[in-house]
Amino acid sequence: MIELIGVPFDLTGKWEGSRLGPEALRLAGIAEQLRAIGEDVKDLGDLPRYLPYTAKDGIRNHRALMDCVSELKRLVTESLEVGAVPIVMGGEHAISMGGVSAAFAQHENLALLWIDAHADVNTPVSSPSGNLHGMPIAALWGLQSGLDGIKDEEWKETIELVGPRRLPANRTAWYGLREVDKGERPRVIPPSFVAAMDEIDRHGVEPSVNRFDEWMRKNGADSLWISFDCDALDPQLAPGTGTTVRGGLTYREAHLLAELLRELLDKPDCPYKLVGVDLVEVNPIRDTTNMTALVTVEWAASLFGKTILGNR
Repeated sequence: MIELIGVPFDLTGKWEGSRLGPEALRLAGIAEQLRAIGEDVKDLGDLPRYLPYTAKDGIRNHRALMDCVSELKRLVTESLEVGAVPIVMGGEHAISMGGVSAAFAQHENLALLWIDAHADVNTPVSSPSGNLHGMPIAALWGLQSGLDGIKDEEWKETIELVGPRRLPANRTAWYGLREVDKGERPRVIPPSFVAAMDEIDRHGVEPSVNRFDEWMRKNGADSLWISFDCDALDPQLAPGTGTTVRGGLTYREAHLLAELLRELLDKPDCPYKLVGVDLVEVNPIRDTTNMTALVTVEWAASLFGKTILGNR
């Protein structure tokens, strides 16, 4: 069973508007598309809206994000405990701390596939903007803030909330990177898996996915969480997102990626299973005719088994 969880949160990024993303994905037919390919889908509704609040000299809207992540972690834990595959609909990418940490608490050998134009592994000291939406992987890794005072205290609270386990670098994978901050670059290296857009341009999607499968088999992961930020797509396809970067995945590249991942997961000898998915950063305010939500829903349908000829 798939359980849909809406998270209308957009308080720690550059642009507001992705709080409307969950409803945009529903209107684009996410439940209907998944049911059409035989999935049992239950919509759990949305988390509450959290009010903005920033402590003096603190990280912007830290308290609101912590409340959101805490509640999301609880809901994802409940979903996993009944054997469902949660799809977390955002909302901005910082919310992924809730779902990934909940999955990691239950699946010790979890790996994370981060499909995104951005690495999101900044810490408060390395971040050019200081916005938490660029720091979720750093929090999951348990990196130190590099600061002192209230910002350091708030960051320690962040990594404590997503802990006590720390997601290891050798089970962290990035796909589709094309804008990585200077302070992040030393972190986006082996033993992590990295398939940036220049590699995909040179060698194509299928070789990079095969390399991902080899990496998964070598690192001993038995579970996989896929976190899909729609800005991984080229902005011509997905204009409705907060931080667009030209040169992203084309429509067919994105669907081939999803189809190949599904094929890997369906292989009889696949040693890992899909335990959860994020679909984040859909921002209808910046969109055209709900195009971004539509392509995101279509991508999710391919990930769960939709094919051109209708058979897996």
